Amino acid sequence: MASEGNINLITLQPGIQNFSDACVVIIRTEWNADITGELENGCRKVFQEYGTENVKFLIVPGAFELPFAVHQVYNHYKKNTQRLDAVIALGCIIRGETPHFDYVAKAVTEGLTTLNARLEVPVVFGVLTVNNKEQALDRCGGKDGHKGEEAALTALKMIQFTAQLKS
Repeated sequence: MASEGNINLITLQPGIQNFSDACVVIIRTEWNADITGELENGCRKVFQEYGTENVKFLIVPGAFELPFAVHQVYNHYKKNTQRLDAVIALGCIIRGETPHFDYVAKAVTEGLTTLNARLEVPVVFGVLTVNNKEQALDRCGGKDGHKGEEAALTALKMIQFTAQLKS
């Protein structure tokens, strides 16, 4: 959950923009589907609350595939001259007994960070990197807040930010 010093992370400043026509694509993983499904539900809740209707949902096998999927979505929208305002990547990487966790978490983080810097739309990092399932559940509406809701709010804030640059 956002600490008291970061309480603004879980709210939007009023009146800057109407989000009803915003286009957001959410890509989530099949791996750890119970967790990523709940992250998606959190996104759905926020977008419904803010009247964002043009939200598309896509699924990829695992977190490692998220950077590729984000890049493909962006290219598809650009090629077809369709509006795209933000992409949210949702996943859950749970540490196991081997170094696999470290490799996947690093690759996904670096891949999405690179895309966020290079693409013309914000790429929101909604990937949990946790030590166990309990920590993941704590971040899906438990004691540590709801990272799906936070990802959706981050997307809306970044849509506001880019709109301010255009005005």
